[in-house]
Amino acid sequence: KEPSSKLRVMMSSDIGGTDNDDQQSMAHFLVYTDLWDVEGLLSSPWGNGRASDILDAIDAYEQDYSNLVSHSPDYPTPDYLRSVTKQGATSKAGSQGYGSPTEASEWIAEVALRDDPRPLWITVWGGIEDLAQALHDHPEIESRLRVYWIAGPNRRNSPNASKYIANNHKNLWIIEADETYRGFFNGGNMSGDLSNKEFPQKHVQGHGALGDYLMSHRKDIKMGDTPAVLYTIDNETKNPGDPTQPGWGGAFIPCGGDRPNCWKDDPSKSSNGYDGAATVNIHREAFLRDFQARMDRVQSANTDTDTDTDTDTD
Repeated sequence: KEPSSKLRVMMSSDIGGTDNDDQQSMAHFLVYTDLWDVEGLLSSPWGNGRASDILDAIDAYEQDYSNLVSHSPDYPTPDYLRSVTKQGATSKAGSQGYGSPTEASEWIAEVALRDDPRPLWITVWGGIEDLAQALHDHPEIESRLRVYWIAGPNRRNSPNASKYIANNHKNLWIIEADETYRGFFNGGNMSGDLSNKEFPQKHVQGHGALGDYLMSHRKDIKMGDTPAVLYTIDNETKNPGDPTQPGWGGAFIPCGGDRPNCWKDDPSKSSNGYDGAATVNIHREAFLRDFQARMDRVQSANTDTDTDTDTDTD
């Protein structure tokens, strides 16, 4: 069997917690799942939010699955996605930066240590406690990981875990997006149906169960975690291993110091006062039109099997 060329992707989210944009990003994530080998869906909140909130999104995906799979046979089954949904830490790490193993932290380690030459990409949308726990308990996984963290407020909510990683796993490959992610909903081309309000009303509302799911949680675009998803999609950049290159998920600069594989927001690419945001919002029309095409998939089945339905590039 030929080895897969897809990225191995694991998602960690505080969905169900204090911000309803995770549900939006989850709907977006699910309509793109044919592009990756999805290795895990982790509930990593620092407050409310549990694995059951991920399962709610998968229930909506299941209703749209027959239409989605008619466009691409690579969409994972709902039951498979349920099988890789794991519960993580439900509170902030103490002063050490780690606590006790969780189902999610052990799953990170198990998947990272599989006999697979591809690195494991982890997109962290919320607390980073489970990643810190996995690194503490299984430090040998460090070189096998590629992490994109929507830091920002999550850094404040995971202060000890993030410090533990920075101080004890200096070689970890990680993008820390403190403000870059704001470019998804701040700035860029917002004319006509590309505005934060008009786009979901026209292109998400009434589009399958996932469209209803997204709109039931928030009716305008925020989707602040979506840049982590966009980074792993083949778009302007063909090399996700180089965070300095342009792409829908942003472009970054080295953190410097003693963390050679760490990247951060680019202050020279600010937008409305947010460092790095311009590296995302410059692509707004491209990534929203692509999302529009994906949401059209949940509405209707593809009856022309000879047509190339790949929409993940410009």
